[in-house]
Amino acid sequence: QVQLVESGGGLVQPGGSLRLSCAASGFTFSAYGMSWVRQAPGKGLEWVSGIDSDSTTTRYVDSVKGRFSISRDNAKNTLYLQMSSLKPEDTAWYHCAKNLNSNSNSPYQTPRGQGTQVTVSS
Repeated sequence: QVQLVESGGGLVQPGGSLRLSCAASGFTFSAYGMSWVRQAPGKGLEWVSGIDSDSTTTRYVDSVKGRFSISRDNAKNTLYLQMSSLKPEDTAWYHCAKNLNSNSNSPYQTPRGQGTQVTVSS
């Protein structure tokens, strides 16, 4: 079955950076687009970024454009999210999700993993 294990979160000061990783298994990683989604305290899931199966196209929610960068290594079955210029409003649990097809803007499967917590605070 699909397994996605996120890591790399932590506590960081405003303006700082973090790099999240997502190790994927149980499916042909290179055939699917992938997404990062987040859930802030007391709020619903928010799609943050998507990448297509061969890294040709990336997409971002407006609030993170220019600050976050999504990438993937199909040889390592790993998805990444480089986050910089972090703001307190980026505080959330971050999850990676498998898209339903190879596109970056495809709907995604509801994440079932624990995710990784990002807290931006001074």
